[in-house]
Amino acid sequence: MDKLMNNHWFIKAFALLLAIMLYMFVINVEEKEMKSGATRNSVGQTDIETVTNIPVVTYYDEENLVVSGVPKFVSVTLEGPASILKTTVLQRNFEVYVDLTNLELGTYTVPFKYKNISDKLTVAIQPATAKVTIQEKVSKEFSVDVDFIHKNKMADGYTTEQPIVKPDTVTITGAKDLVDRIALVKARVDLSGAADILRQESRVIAYDRDGRVLDVDINPSIVDITVPIKSPSKSVPLRINQTGTLKKGLSIVKIETVPNEVTIFGPKEVIDPIEFIDVLTINLDEITKNTTLEVKVPLPQGVKNVDPQKVKVNIQVQQEEEKTLSSLPIDILGLSDQYTAQFIDPENGTMDVQLQGAASVLDHIQPDDIQLYVNANELGAGEHDVEVEVNGPENIKWNLPKNKAKIRIIQRS
Repeated sequence: MDKLMNNHWFIKAFALLLAIMLYMFVINVEEKEMKSGATRNSVGQTDIETVTNIPVVTYYDEENLVVSGVPKFVSVTLEGPASILKTTVLQRNFEVYVDLTNLELGTYTVPFKYKNISDKLTVAIQPATAKVTIQEKVSKEFSVDVDFIHKNKMADGYTTEQPIVKPDTVTITGAKDLVDRIALVKARVDLSGAADILRQESRVIAYDRDGRVLDVDINPSIVDITVPIKSPSKSVPLRINQTGTLKKGLSIVKIETVPNEVTIFGPKEVIDPIEFIDVLTINLDEITKNTTLEVKVPLPQGVKNVDPQKVKVNIQVQQEEEKTLSSLPIDILGLSDQYTAQFIDPENGTMDVQLQGAASVLDHIQPDDIQLYVNANELGAGEHDVEVEVNGPENIKWNLPKNKAKIRIIQRS
């Protein structure tokens, strides 16, 4: 070892190696400092550091003016003594601002200023200036419209009725030119899957004529919206059933419901097959005079609602009278084309019909209103006794001189 230390070539090589190692150490330290955002000068007396996302404070008449163009954040680069710099960066209790208090309406390029930074630090703000516009602040009331989205995704057959918005007006505040550009004020409602009354809270948005959203203050910014949902509907008649018999000498003039049909609401597959609703069964044994009843319309199974829910049933009776219609023809129905038929009894193929009913009903009955017929369906050639049947108006009774007729059926040649 002593021999090596006395060798001048070894000493020179060892010194060179130490110098290279020291150089690499210094370079490595500087790279680390650059990555951390801090740079130290060659003598180590000052630091430089950049702080980002510093909020900008704007001073102006907030009650009467609106300012645009001021960025929300800036970056600040500080240079100076390390102890002061580090404290300033860590505490971040300084302020960057623009002062517009003495400016009139218009557009200006203004510098950013700062407070609460030591005068021993050099300060650079990026950006250094901002182009700002000062405008008059105005407020105006607008009604809120409802914009339906995904209407095509509602349950099949369901539709919307007039929505209810609370509150239905809002106050919008902003720069005069923006408020003047407002064309629509809307709140959206999503109708996806809606099949019943819908209630939503919705944000209010102001748009210009081109559909662009305007940056204005809206109060309130959220409204409550109720959307009545109308299910598929169908109008159906009401049917009244009768039991029993009126007291002798009385006859029905009419039995009617007011209204005579109702609207039912419900899923389409439920209401489509419904043809009528049995609303009431009247026991004629209990009817002795004109009577009006109010009845609740029964709700068929699966139907959500019916309108109206109650109807009136008017029952009108009068003393029974008689009327005779003479020589009414008897039709032969159901006869095959290969046959012809003729009456044997009655020979002329006619009968008299005696009618009983209320006078106001009988007065309007004409011979054409009564049809007499026999049914020859499935009858072959030969003579047949057949039942004489009657079709006629409601609320009358009839009697025939005899209930059967004799016909002869002949096969065509």
